[in-house]
Amino acid sequence: MSSTPLGAIVPRSGARRFAYLIGCLSAQSLSLAAQVMTAPVPHLVAGRLTTSLRLDGRLDEAAWGTADSITTLTQVTPVEGAAPASRTVVRVLVSASELVFGIVAYGAPGVPVTSFTKARDVDPEDEDYIGIILDTFRDGRSGYVFSVNPEGARFDGLVSRQGEDTDDSWDGIWEAATSREGNSWSAEIRIPVRTLIFRPGLTAWGLNIQRQVKANQEVSRWASPGQNLEPTQTSRAGVLDELPTFTLGLGLSVRPAAVAGAGHPGPNTDLDGTLKPSLDVSQRVGTGLLASATVNTDFAETDVDTRRTNFTRFPLFFPEKRTFFLEGKDIFEFGPNLGEDLIPFFSRRIGLLEGTSVPLRAGAKLAGRTGQTSLGALVTRTGEVEGLTPGNTLGAFRVRRSVLEESSLGAIATFGDPRGRAGGWTMGADAIYHTSRFAGGRNLTMGVWGASTDRDSLSGSRTAYGALIDYPNDVWDVSLSFKRIGDGFDPSLGFVPRQGVRLYRAGINYQPRPHRWGIRQMFFEQSYFLSTDLAGLWQSYQVFLAPVNWRFESGDRIEANLIPQGERLTEPFEVADGVLIEPGPYDFIRGRLEVEFAARRNVAGQLTWRFGGFFHGHLHQFELEGNWKVSSTLILEANGEHDIGRLPAGNFETSLVGVRALVNISPDLTISSFIQYDTDSRSVGTNTRLRWTFDPAGDVFLVYNHNLRDLGSRWRMESNQLLAKVQYTLRY
Repeated sequence: MSSTPLGAIVPRSGARRFAYLIGCLSAQSLSLAAQVMTAPVPHLVAGRLTTSLRLDGRLDEAAWGTADSITTLTQVTPVEGAAPASRTVVRVLVSASELVFGIVAYGAPGVPVTSFTKARDVDPEDEDYIGIILDTFRDGRSGYVFSVNPEGARFDGLVSRQGEDTDDSWDGIWEAATSREGNSWSAEIRIPVRTLIFRPGLTAWGLNIQRQVKANQEVSRWASPGQNLEPTQTSRAGVLDELPTFTLGLGLSVRPAAVAGAGHPGPNTDLDGTLKPSLDVSQRVGTGLLASATVNTDFAETDVDTRRTNFTRFPLFFPEKRTFFLEGKDIFEFGPNLGEDLIPFFSRRIGLLEGTSVPLRAGAKLAGRTGQTSLGALVTRTGEVEGLTPGNTLGAFRVRRSVLEESSLGAIATFGDPRGRAGGWTMGADAIYHTSRFAGGRNLTMGVWGASTDRDSLSGSRTAYGALIDYPNDVWDVSLSFKRIGDGFDPSLGFVPRQGVRLYRAGINYQPRPHRWGIRQMFFEQSYFLSTDLAGLWQSYQVFLAPVNWRFESGDRIEANLIPQGERLTEPFEVADGVLIEPGPYDFIRGRLEVEFAARRNVAGQLTWRFGGFFHGHLHQFELEGNWKVSSTLILEANGEHDIGRLPAGNFETSLVGVRALVNISPDLTISSFIQYDTDSRSVGTNTRLRWTFDPAGDVFLVYNHNLRDLGSRWRMESNQLLAKVQYTLRY
């Protein structure tokens, strides 16, 4: 039977057929978006948990049989609005102190379970998973994300960017257990109420459920199952009804910790031992705010940064990984999707300076929401590092007021300088209009922002401002932004790679889903970037064209890019040791070919070849990212890059290699060993980290770091260190 609508006439010419295809896809998208908009908000009644449950992943206790259930999810992909091939049943039991989710994920005939890892916080998108999104304030802008895979691996995060993204750096205290039977699996997830911050007096929270079956790339969802929408857009969530009055006790959490270890801080140095106690304390202020304090804080358990090659004139961005700064991180977000061009408060400026750790003596923080207002306040005291910086008091404040249905107004301020320079402060304000109901159920974001900074040593223009219009949807993704950053805008606690510029960006992406030729989705991408100085003279430009970026039903992907670009150098640029590019304008064209192999396979990865002009010469970059899932217990990962530059100023070759072994004995006992080498530093660094979660509230970390340097004729040990850390959270 033909799928052509009655009365439609299919054009015969190729151009007309293409136009007809676009029209049909757009019309179909409009129709499906309208259906999502008019669909009733689904509700689930929370069952009462009156007896203790044994968390084993099997829903065999009597309480599960009497609880209300979600029995129907709706397919998001591959066919929006269709019934999923794999059925899912979800129940919730609640008591005054906890929520327990019971989930049965039935397998469709012939569709195997895809699950490789047991490690915490591994990207759930690579495997089968069940995701739970909770909006505990019913504000449609914030929320928590919890997910689990069939092996029991846990992932958690915070809703960010008006629901467009998840900040996976947050770690909460919760438990999960799973059970497998054939190609079906089940899970029990226990979330203590003390792990969450929520609005007092609510008897209903926002809830959404999403399931992925990786083998056939099927994604299904409970509420708002539209391809234009993300499950984290909590304004479009369902409702978890009839919640009890939760009890938090005193709302006090005390987490003592101790670090002990020894090592050689440099070559030919004596063994240096350390014993360092620390203390973190948090106190609920009502149910929506959390006040925290830290003393003598240690970050021994934090993962090391991955080394990266940088062929630009500007510093690379590395994300925050330290636990104290991650709690409430979403509240400190500023501006409408500013990216890495400008971050007025960047917490890595506290306790890290020129690659050196600066001791964090004490810190206090208040974060949370009260009514329609989000609040964040942070004050820290860092210690002295001889020859680098004196002790400093540093802090930041953020307030954001929810307006309309999904929009906000806000302000931010920081004070202090990590180098001890006097008079450092930054202030800014932002206004963001966001709706997920534009033109029949589409997303639209518009925003403006402005900031000013000062310090005794600063001169020039110390202000910055900008605006954004963003239409981020499944078939069409269009954006336009402008930023003006003064030549003296250098916030002490911010990240600003370029000063004295105007930045213009535009992107137009058409992303159809043809449902034929084995292609899941096509991405026809084009973006335009121009940087000028404040007088309007161009500094950099780039045009990004991706005529081919196809994701297949198998999960594989191919991509081909063409990238004309230019740089105007005002001073010499040393791109590699001894290779100096002279000032002047440069125009060149680069290309990229990329193949990605589906993550659902035991052996997967990505191959990238970047090639073409580079200033007045040529640059080839070969990149590899791969992983081999030997079993659910052992996963091997490798990444490598080899760069070959041929320039009039000289030739260069650089290499970077990293290898990681993940040993996942259980979801609560994992070992990670990471080795990195690069030819620029001619050094090898290893980081081996064991984490044993002996209790949902307690962890043991064992960390060993070892660094070697190649001196040409021999290898020399640069440093090594063995550390053990124990921490446990007491809740009252």
